[in-house]
Amino acid sequence: LLLDEPTLGLAPLASARIAQTIREINAQGTSVLLVEQNAAVALRLASSACVLEVGEVTLRGPADELAASDEVRRRYLGIADE
Repeated sequence: LLLDEPTLGLAPLASARIAQTIREINAQGTSVLLVEQNAAVALRLASSACVLEVGEVTLRGPADELAASDEVRRRYLGIADE
């Protein structure tokens, strides 16, 4: 299943429901390719991730490792270094 920006423009409650539906679809055995600018949502849903900048892959790896990365947290998640 290929999804392009499924949460774009949605209220937080609707976005959360879409995320849950994506999780359920994936848990049933369907592979999901998600293109999403909301990095926090994407990294919570994904097992692996690629970060694109101007059409080029700049980072890739397990989603949990990217989410824990200081660079990713600062640049894409809006979380300052602790």
